[in-house]
Amino acid sequence: MSKTIKRLVIAAATVAALAGTAFAAITIMHHQGMNHGDHSPIQHASMKMGETVKVGDIELKGAWTRQTPPNAKVGGGYVTITNTGETADRLIGGSAEFAGRVEVHEMSVTDGVMKMAELKNGLTIEPGQTVQLKPGSFHIMFMAMKETPKEGDTVSVTLTFAKAGDAVVKMPVAAIGAGAPKGMKMDHSGHGHSGHDHSNHGTTN
Repeated sequence: MSKTIKRLVIAAATVAALAGTAFAAITIMHHQGMNHGDHSPIQHASMKMGETVKVGDIELKGAWTRQTPPNAKVGGGYVTITNTGETADRLIGGSAEFAGRVEVHEMSVTDGVMKMAELKNGLTIEPGQTVQLKPGSFHIMFMAMKETPKEGDTVSVTLTFAKAGDAVVKMPVAAIGAGAPKGMKMDHSGHGHSGHDHSNHGTTN
């Protein structure tokens, strides 16, 4: 198989994994484990929803991510955010040791075309509102990944809010193409955000 074909296959698998389709789960069934050193930002843990974390008026629960295809440079993170305060706040980004940068994105489908867009001004969480970041909608995007999280690991991610500040969440890593862990509700209404087409989220080698 030529390098060009291999890169196309990896890029297609990455998009499928981020969209939560069954394609990635079917076509990429087995991957060799990575032996992480003592200084790895990824720690081994059983797969379960992340713990509840609170910073200021912001409460985060059920954080998780999933394994990406080999050589993928982008990945998605998911969490449920509740604003318990009386003023709006915004999730504006974050950081993670295994990624070059952490951004807030929205995925949408228009006329059968899937689009992913960075929310340049962040994701607004209104007072009393609960917003779920999940596959196929709002999500955290890990860019320029330096290391690939493996199924069964747990990764530490810092999420930054405009008012509440930084919150460190632990994200258990699910399988490639996995949907939300069992027990996580999928209600995601009334957010009213519009994105811009940033369709170039392919992998680089």
